[in-house]
Amino acid sequence: MTERLASSAALAEAVQEAVLGTRGVAFLRPGLADLFRAAAPLRRGAGAAPRSSAVRISRDKAGAGWHAEIYVVLRRGHRALDVTRELRAAVTETLERLTGELSRVSVTVTGRV
Repeated sequence: MTERLASSAALAEAVQEAVLGTRGVAFLRPGLADLFRAAAPLRRGAGAAPRSSAVRISRDKAGAGWHAEIYVVLRRGHRALDVTRELRAAVTETLERLTGELSRVSVTVTGRV
């Protein structure tokens, strides 16, 4: 069953959950706005999930699907290759389940802790 979501913000939230649920991921790379305390009022509403610059969802240039860019920091002791493969599979499955369309996923490891 496909739960079609059209909003890239809703897709980004679902992808963020899939990323954080992947073994070996320490956290999403914080963006500049995430680093400043003054950015807190910029977030939408108290109940809204904070947006992360580490997950970007857009329509594919060909218009045939979605493109997800993921920036993560990994835990030491996990091979980056294995974690990124799991991430790509989890994000691809999430996007295809929610949109019913093919997707392209790019994962960038920005550090280790």
